[in-house]
Amino acid sequence: MSLTAVAFLPHSPLLIPEIGRANFNFLTKTTAAYQQIGQELKNQSIDDLIIISPHGLSAANSFTLNVAPEMEVILKDFGFIPPKTVFPGDAVLADEIKTALRSDFSLQMITEPILDYGSAIPIYLFKNFTPQTKIIVLSPADNLTAEEYLKFGAKLQAVIQTSSKKIAVIASGDLSHRLKRKSPGGYSPKGSKFDNKIIEYLNDPHQASRNIVKLDSNLIKAAGECGLKPLLIALGILQGINWKPEVLAYQTDFGIGYLSFKFNF
Repeated sequence: MSLTAVAFLPHSPLLIPEIGRANFNFLTKTTAAYQQIGQELKNQSIDDLIIISPHGLSAANSFTLNVAPEMEVILKDFGFIPPKTVFPGDAVLADEIKTALRSDFSLQMITEPILDYGSAIPIYLFKNFTPQTKIIVLSPADNLTAEEYLKFGAKLQAVIQTSSKKIAVIASGDLSHRLKRKSPGGYSPKGSKFDNKIIEYLNDPHQASRNIVKLDSNLIKAAGECGLKPLLIALGILQGINWKPEVLAYQTDFGIGYLSFKFNF
């Protein structure tokens, strides 16, 4: 039981055909990565899926857990309202997380019935693989240190590993938004440097956490990323676990670094 899978995946709305339209076909490698992960989650018959999203309700120094009894995918900001897609929450597991972590970290519980897009997009793309899976959405605090995100993940691992449920973790996030002149965040030469460093470090499991924690803050800021905090929490969850890296896809077609990465253990 306990932890069955961990992956880092992008949350581009273009991965949804009705939103991406003609652009959808440019992301076939990332789509294939989602299908591979989705099939593995289906084969594992997971009970719970924890999504770490950088775009949920956040606070300066508090982590946020969405414990709504039901959470719905509505992507009207991207011009798409899908057929009603609702996933059940897991208040019991969320309470276990809160009880175990609240003495070390500030945690706020919310009951938001509409999923933020950082969690909605992965969940929607998995809907045919995990239709009965319960979900918990975790949003990182805004202003903590890299070491604190790792520590939070390590504490969360202890809850997951003692659970009787089969639990998967998806860290949802994109790398640099400033890779090209057409990038939504504008161009910075440090964007590709940041992405290359992340991929290089992740391919060295024994030093990955240590190296990523040491990344220069100016490089991180210049990259315009949204995936580092979820990634650090995922690495914390994997602390002490012997994992092997697998880059499923890395695409930059739209000026954003879309990395699909699987931690094999």
